[in-house]
Amino acid sequence: MSMSNKRFAMLLLPAVLLSTSVFATAAPTTQPINSVATQQQGFSGPSVGLKTVKSVIDAGMFSDDTPVTLTGHITSSLGDEHYQFTDGTGSITVEIDHDKWFGAQVTPQTKITIQGEIDKEFNHTAIDVNHVRIVG
Repeated sequence: MSMSNKRFAMLLLPAVLLSTSVFATAAPTTQPINSVATQQQGFSGPSVGLKTVKSVIDAGMFSDDTPVTLTGHITSSLGDEHYQFTDGTGSITVEIDHDKWFGAQVTPQTKITIQGEIDKEFNHTAIDVNHVRIVG
């Protein structure tokens, strides 16, 4: 193969790869409308990680990034996407970015489940929340 043919092949390869990925993502799904409306989205079942605020607080110094799933209430806003959360076993600061609420409207009376990871710092422990879901 000559040098110009090799260059042409190298230039052509990305175009071929790009065009096949476009065709692959453009394929329509053929799921019946009725089955979509009756199916629950996401996983419903047991999850890994710590389940209570007390277990998070009691977790050792190497617990940073440990997954948690906590059910309870946000009792107050601490400002700048930080909130006080309690589940009856204790109280902890949680950080919920504005895009992690997924449309949920929450008051101190609203029971929620939060999923995230422990954010362990030298002088405090908090929860970095990935998802908020209203219970009920």
